[in-house]
Amino acid sequence: MRASSYRVNRTEADIARIAGDSLCIGLQVKGSGFLHAGRDRVHNVSGGDITINYSDLPYDAIPGGEAAFHYRMLKIPVDYEVMLGQPTDDLFATRYAENTAVSRPFRALFDALNADHARLIDPARDVAHIARLAMAVRGRLSPAMPEVRAALRTGLCYTAQEIMMRKKARQELSPATVARELGISLRQLHVVFEGAELSFSRTLSAMRIEEAKRLLLAFPALPVTQIAYGCGFDSLATFYRVFTATYGMTPGEARITDMPSA
Repeated sequence: MRASSYRVNRTEADIARIAGDSLCIGLQVKGSGFLHAGRDRVHNVSGGDITINYSDLPYDAIPGGEAAFHYRMLKIPVDYEVMLGQPTDDLFATRYAENTAVSRPFRALFDALNADHARLIDPARDVAHIARLAMAVRGRLSPAMPEVRAALRTGLCYTAQEIMMRKKARQELSPATVARELGISLRQLHVVFEGAELSFSRTLSAMRIEEAKRLLLAFPALPVTQIAYGCGFDSLATFYRVFTATYGMTPGEARITDMPSA
């Protein structure tokens, strides 16, 4: 949702008219304000803050002084199995107090679900996992539960992919480097990728070769060697082998195929 800053609320009458029966996870991308959830519950919400609440409880959101407003929300229908039998209907709107062990994976999973769905590992599973993480940070599920730990691994996998995407051009990027940034062991990182479609090395290779193809077609005059090394490949032989295996043609053939006919 993008708009000018304006007051937003949901009253008992609104809820009676249109019930949502959903768990809501929202991200304040830009702008700030105050969130009133009744019973003297008031939260100062700023850009980057996440809120978690049940859809059918009243709230009143009052904007700050900024002109712009950008807000994203996931609404997940309440499901007994997804929520592992725990209630959600008393979760008043509140700002998520960040927990360093969960906050980054939680945000990475939220971003993945709001981005290109073609990149999701397993959409239905990922929705269930972010719901369980939300329930855990609101104290409804124990972080020690196997289902919550599985959800955390999914979030860590997306966090690792975010790091890899950002640093893929570095030839020295390794599983150990990513594990250190995540604050987990190398063994734990490999366990995290067991739930993904590809291993760490294949995921990184796919990211690099996709970027290489984009550059090949976007900049026809750019030498193939410069593209290969600039995308993180440490040898031309590896680059050509991976490119041909992925696209069924050489980099040069890809450029010719994509060129418009005279």
